[in-house]
Amino acid sequence: MKKISILGSTGSIGRQTLDVVRANREAFCIMGLSGNHNIDLLEAQIKEFQPKIAAVMDHEKALELSKRLGKCSTEVLAGMEGLIAIATMEEIELLMTAVVGMVGLLPTIKAIQSKKNIALANKETLVTAGEIVMEEARRNQVKIIPVDSEHSAIFQCLKGYNLKEVNRIILTASGGPFRGFQRNQLEKVTLEETLKHPKWNMGKKISVDSATLMNKGLEVIEAKWLFDLEQHQIEVVVHPQSIIHSMVEFIDSSILAQLGCPDMRVPIQFALTYPNRVENQLQRLNFSELRELTFEKPDMENFTCLKLAIEAMNQGGSYPTVLNAANEVLVDRFLQRKIGFMDIPNEIESVLENNPFKKVEDINEIIVIDQWTRDFVNNRISS
Repeated sequence: MKKISILGSTGSIGRQTLDVVRANREAFCIMGLSGNHNIDLLEAQIKEFQPKIAAVMDHEKALELSKRLGKCSTEVLAGMEGLIAIATMEEIELLMTAVVGMVGLLPTIKAIQSKKNIALANKETLVTAGEIVMEEARRNQVKIIPVDSEHSAIFQCLKGYNLKEVNRIILTASGGPFRGFQRNQLEKVTLEETLKHPKWNMGKKISVDSATLMNKGLEVIEAKWLFDLEQHQIEVVVHPQSIIHSMVEFIDSSILAQLGCPDMRVPIQFALTYPNRVENQLQRLNFSELRELTFEKPDMENFTCLKLAIEAMNQGGSYPTVLNAANEVLVDRFLQRKIGFMDIPNEIESVLENNPFKKVEDINEIIVIDQWTRDFVNNRISS
């Protein structure tokens, strides 16, 4: 049995990871689980999977969970120390990082340094510290297996090929719920409309990022580090049917694509079972029922988050960290109905223009820049 820990087990990816585990009980053993506020679900998961350790970011919630569990053998930890403990457990072979946001960075680094392979669903880890993370992975001979459907598709298409043979990769995007909208329409969209993704079942933060196209921008930055590519080798194309999950074009003009019904359990299972594939009962693609596969350029004039992300990647240094931190704060404010949809890209652009940092030397600097950005954005919004 492969022993694994899951950071963010109560979120969308975490829940679907446990679905995969349930379907393969003989293959996996859950050693650690972590959550944030949803301790009702975390309690149920603990009772079902009996992990050795559980962690809750919120200290008061951790104490409440510990009281609820009573004599249960699972040890309950709190805060970042708890996440790191789960990520570095001696017994585990693989860490699924399914938390959303910057909170995933330190546990992932610590897990890599403990020589744990990583199933990476937390894109912010590579957005903010891609060069450092990938260098640590090389130094410790750790595999980083992407879980995002797009990066998993690229990873699968590249299996057995030399990166020198790659001309470009093509990341597909659904276009989100507001595909085709103009700026004046985007200024009026509601939170409820934003959260209705046309294809994927995702958490609230990622659903907003998908609607603004920031999710695709973050994926571009992540792809640069995952696959050691230059900016001109990464292209984004809108593919509303979400059947082709991404493609690789090789230097001889051949293109390989990974296709399938939109279901995150497919790339999750591949990451958990890699380098092997195992059978499942998920929906199969029926080509006779496909009516069309269409493609179009992303609209970066009305959806400026994608353009801002690409510019931040090209600037390098602190810019991706500032971009990510500003986006996290603004999306949270939008989810609280305190700002409008278009305030997200508008404020991110202003923050990037005021970025006082340029170079990044280590993780500590990234943490400082991240906190500066959050404070700066919160002060701007509150003033």
